[in-house]
Amino acid sequence: MKKKTQVRFKKSEENVMNPFEQMQGWKQNMDHFFGENFWNGFDDVLKPPLPQVNMYQGEKEIVCYVNLPGIQQIRDIDVHVTQSTLVINGDIKLEHHHGQVIKEEIIHGAFDRTIELPFAVRKDKIDATYRHGLLVLRLHRQFQQNEDRRHITITQLEEE
Repeated sequence: MKKKTQVRFKKSEENVMNPFEQMQGWKQNMDHFFGENFWNGFDDVLKPPLPQVNMYQGEKEIVCYVNLPGIQQIRDIDVHVTQSTLVINGDIKLEHHHGQVIKEEIIHGAFDRTIELPFAVRKDKIDATYRHGLLVLRLHRQFQQNEDRRHITITQLEEE
């Protein structure tokens, strides 16, 4: 009978690969091959913008639904509009109990989101309501107002 020999490998620090180091090297290779801005196109996929927003455009208005669960005080939300930019920031405070976090998917803490709008909106006509975790914003289109007409004097030149 043949005697079976068992080979055992001793783990050394040199043999153990750190997967995060490999990922960093992989990312650097991709940056080198595709350019440093390659990953910018994946920002919304890898790290979705928060808070989540659905925006709908009509002829005269934009309606935005902003997902903000757990807001207890409306003063924790700050909304600004400048021309064709909407800025939403605030703080979501979730009360959690003692224990180890197993899964954490609901956003909480400070947030700041800037959204480009498809057209300029009126600053004096914005409707905002908050109910059941949704902030609803109705932004009304800014139409160009007729400016005062200015008369232009025409000087006639003499013919030669």
